Amino acid sequence: MGDFASLMEGFATALQPMYLLYALIGVTLGTAVGVLPGIGPAMTVALLLPLTYTVEPVGAFIMFAGIYYGGMYGGSTTSILLNTPGESSSIVTALEGNKMALSGRGAAALATAAIGSFVAGTIATIGLTIAAPTLADLAVQIGPPDYVALTVVALLTVSALLGTSVSRGVAALGIGLFVGLIGTESLTGQQRFTGGLPVLADGIDVVTFAVGVFAVGEALWVASRLRRGPLDIIPVSKGWMTREDFRRSWKPWLRGTALGFPIGAMPAGGAEIPTFLSYATEKKLSDNPEEFGQGAIEGVAGPEAANNAAAAGVLVPLLTLGLPTSATAAVLIAAFQSYGIQPGPLLFATEGALVWALIASLYIGNVMLLLLNLPLVGLWVKLLQVPRPYLYAGILLFSALGGYALNGVRTDLWVLLAVGVLGYLMRRFGYPVGPAVIGLILGPISEEQIRAPWRSARGMRRPS
Repeated sequence: MGDFASLMEGFATALQPMYLLYALIGVTLGTAVGVLPGIGPAMTVALLLPLTYTVEPVGAFIMFAGIYYGGMYGGSTTSILLNTPGESSSIVTALEGNKMALSGRGAAALATAAIGSFVAGTIATIGLTIAAPTLADLAVQIGPPDYVALTVVALLTVSALLGTSVSRGVAALGIGLFVGLIGTESLTGQQRFTGGLPVLADGIDVVTFAVGVFAVGEALWVASRLRRGPLDIIPVSKGWMTREDFRRSWKPWLRGTALGFPIGAMPAGGAEIPTFLSYATEKKLSDNPEEFGQGAIEGVAGPEAANNAAAAGVLVPLLTLGLPTSATAAVLIAAFQSYGIQPGPLLFATEGALVWALIASLYIGNVMLLLLNLPLVGLWVKLLQVPRPYLYAGILLFSALGGYALNGVRTDLWVLLAVGVLGYLMRRFGYPVGPAVIGLILGPISEEQIRAPWRSARGMRRPS
């Protein structure tokens, strides 16, 4: 009953006109960046982080949540019309969705993706509302050894899932863990791996690293491969979902939700596994398995529902344990830390008003996204025609402004450039950047937990 009352208070906050505007800005930006190939919600949140420091935390996180959910919605448009998944979790959608678009049923594919995302997002948010406070109560009892074990599982699993191969994912994770060691060690006051450079004495800021590897690295990578030819966009047909399409879609929506949320809520979860599981399940249960590979609507409905349900599930370990299991979740952790807030077992107790307003905004954002996605598909498709040089020049400009705005120090721009080159090289040689950001965030936290018993024992010694 107490959680329901807290949720109602969250709605009272989130329904204020200013916060509704933040939610609308977030879902609109999220959908737009989800539609544009190569620009995902992780990059967008990273870009906006330095520019939102003047915004109060509740408004900022409502906007970030809208970007997060909106990016999941928008990713289906690129997958269906371009056969180019913007996020790894949208790969499965392209398998059947692009075939539907090629056969003149692009509108039906986009509609089942949008409605399935709404259904799954709403049900999964209800699951988040119920599960997160319960898990937070249990997480309070977790000691340092348990937390380190959970962190190791999350680190290894995520690095394996986000990479093209396990070895490259683990190598990218190692880069992030190493970068997390740079700076002044908290226990002894000794500097580590700074090379005597004063700019590195305080370590590399998580926001600077995230903006560098996601935004600057992506811009350099696209610039190195830029082609001036127009994208081959499949026109959206005028038809919509038929009664038969609804009959074939509603069960995959529910099954995808049932797979996506619990897997996403695991500390080693994410959105990739449930989308592939959903596709395999729908193919096995379908009355028309021969249509798979030719444009089966179940192959779009199920994975898209699983994708959005997992997105809500990812917020469970993020809010209750402080464990990010996706690149966007890692940047959201950095956002919390930039406001002096540490996600974890005590978050609901110390920042209850913020968390419940955030959860309430997810319900509101889902409704906004449905209203934006169904009638405005044509508008989102036009975004695909934005010239790439202008788009990525703007990204570099915002990256530089954000990097400088953090501390107002010009040397931070050199750090940003160095990290951007690192991000470019990682893309060039096939190393995922997501595990590197997750390693940078969780590495110092894990080190703190590993040393906690020793630190306590040392503090109990009497001075000689």
